[in-house]
Amino acid sequence: MEKKKIHYAWWTLLALCIIVGIGKGSLSNSASLFLTPITKDLGVGLGSLSLYFSVSAIVTLIFLPIGGKILAKYDIRSVLIVGIILQAGSYVLFSFMSSVWGWYIMAIPLAVGGVFITVIAGPVLINQWFKKNSGLALGILGAAGGLLGAISQPIVGKLISSHGWRSSYVIVGIAAMVIIIPVVLLLIKKSPQAKGLLPYGMDEAAATDNGAAINTEEKGVTFAIAKKSSAFYALLIFFFLVTSIASFSMHIPTYLMNKGFSVSFAGNIMGTLMIGVLIGSLIIGFLTDRIGSKNTALLAMAVGLISICLLVFTESNAGIITLAVGLFGVISSSIGTLGPALTASLFGNKEYSQIYSTASLGLAISSIVALPVYGYVYDFTGSYTVVLYALLAMLVINIIAILFAFKGKKKLEQDGFWK
Repeated sequence: MEKKKIHYAWWTLLALCIIVGIGKGSLSNSASLFLTPITKDLGVGLGSLSLYFSVSAIVTLIFLPIGGKILAKYDIRSVLIVGIILQAGSYVLFSFMSSVWGWYIMAIPLAVGGVFITVIAGPVLINQWFKKNSGLALGILGAAGGLLGAISQPIVGKLISSHGWRSSYVIVGIAAMVIIIPVVLLLIKKSPQAKGLLPYGMDEAAATDNGAAINTEEKGVTFAIAKKSSAFYALLIFFFLVTSIASFSMHIPTYLMNKGFSVSFAGNIMGTLMIGVLIGSLIIGFLTDRIGSKNTALLAMAVGLISICLLVFTESNAGIITLAVGLFGVISSSIGTLGPALTASLFGNKEYSQIYSTASLGLAISSIVALPVYGYVYDFTGSYTVVLYALLAMLVINIIAILFAFKGKKKLEQDGFWK
């Protein structure tokens, strides 16, 4: 009996787990650990410094449609290598800055590289390589960010404590490039066709087709129809709000230090957040394949409500805060897992990349608004109480948006546009 080979889709997923996991879990999510040490060292306000996240978000907003076209036109390996050089290289250059303007300027290449590494590459390649278990694949990809983040966040926190923020920027940036570039060169291929393969799951269709031609036509709604539907705007609201909610994770270290905890404890708690992302991604991916993206999304929002309630009604209990932040990781994981899954459920795969990249603009818009607003609220009030109540409201609105989106999908089906 011939031993069945591992489909190359799983090797592609492994590569994506390393690339996206380091880009998101180790680079993007560690940015919050640097904020307080930098503001103390340079004597600038938290709101002023965190404004560079908004600059990055604006660049992401502008560059997302362009990035999708570049990814389709050029060798994906070259694009990803340039992407990590821009993203991780910006970290290295941050170490030389003495004014907030340096962060504002370097936020541009940081965002351009991040579009490829943390936003587009994962969902697009998984959509190409997986026709079966795509929810699980997205969950594993999100979990990789949690796992690598859980490992790297405490390390980065200790690096900052022992070596200072400048040296830590250099170490983290160079390490990311040294790991990711060889992985891209060794494992990434543009598509199954470039490897002479069918996507994972389509092999089974071929085996049951008795030699007949395989129908590879994608089903769903065209981008032109989708962008005019109520389902699309509900999805855009979901993207905007879930990212706004998850963006609070960047302020968790400051929230904890405001309660009297140390930067080292904050680093460990951010590791807990990443564990929550890891577990949440796997559970969300599994449930998406089993009970559908709609029910999974509603469940995730309910977990978010529990998490924020624990933060609102606790004082300085380290155990409860640890539990709350771990649950908050589930919400953070839903961006990379539920977002692509909801897009596919609502609109199919016919013009997935166009619909997903456009809906993803909600991610960038929310970062432009939410991150600095949270910082300025803290600067003006000295606490995050108002922000936490706002997060509760956003979670409730998102539950309504999910229900409204699937009502809109039903109308698309009734009108004959879903085909």
